[in-house]
Amino acid sequence: MTRIRLARMVGSYGVVIALALLILFGYLRYENFLGLFNIMSVLRYNSMFALVALGMCFVIMTGGIDLSVGTVAALGSVAAAYASPYGPIAGLAAGVGIGLVVGAINALMITRMHIMPFIATLASMLAASGTALLLANNRSVPVSYQSGFTELGQGNLIGLPIPAIIAAIAFILGWLVLNYTATGRGVLAVGGSEESAKLMGLPADRIKTLAYVASGGLAGLAGVILAAQFGAGQPIEGVGWELFAIASVVVGGTLLTGGVGSVGATLAGVLLLGILFTVLNFENGLGWISLSAYWQSVIRGAFLLVVVILQARLIAGETTRT
Repeated sequence: MTRIRLARMVGSYGVVIALALLILFGYLRYENFLGLFNIMSVLRYNSMFALVALGMCFVIMTGGIDLSVGTVAALGSVAAAYASPYGPIAGLAAGVGIGLVVGAINALMITRMHIMPFIATLASMLAASGTALLLANNRSVPVSYQSGFTELGQGNLIGLPIPAIIAAIAFILGWLVLNYTATGRGVLAVGGSEESAKLMGLPADRIKTLAYVASGGLAGLAGVILAAQFGAGQPIEGVGWELFAIASVVVGGTLLTGGVGSVGATLAGVLLLGILFTVLNFENGLGWISLSAYWQSVIRGAFLLVVVILQARLIAGETTRT
């Protein structure tokens, strides 16, 4: 077994084990931790982060990065809020559409202009943030409650939160694409070695374009849910979402160098980091200690640091051995 495969297994299985242990800890320590209301709240709220993390997973598997997802979600929420009086479909189209446009611009800069993904998506992050503030006049944009738009964020279907259902469908499609299509295999091949992929005849630029467009579209969809869930487009929301997404992806075993990744483990990473915040809330409720919400970022950062160091050591050992 190679060290790179070991790194993937540590991430994929480790995050699932950690998630199970965290849920068991919460169940044993807190009353109603696994109550219906808490479960529904966790699923509804974390669906936005799950969508952003899914797009980030595909981008990182190609060997890239997308720093614009948080501000694209904020921009998508503003666009969806303005379109919400025309119904949920219009709001959905506006938010997702603007995300697809930003994703396409990112792809154009990276594949045609040969700008590094970090720089290209950093520029898009700043541009999307400024555009959101300009469109919203530096304020929240209220949505229409009469058109049915808010059902996308606040409604239930067959007893489950609609945002969670949307995220579940997206992850199922992402899992199918990654594991059962030529595009999915191409994503891993490009991330493993873009030059080798080109020599094999794979359309590397097209594959990367699809990854960045999908990331933008999913971020826009997260923005739609954000606006529908909180009743307003939020131009200053989304700060730090890209870091949450990167942490979820890497904790799930996807290598930052590309070529290795798992959609299912990314979802487990989202749930793990999301439930940590819930644990902090319950712990504060007991009154034994008082931990602010900022501890959420500290713990996420610690998880990310440990996993990245472990990945780096395993890959360095494999490189030395070969």
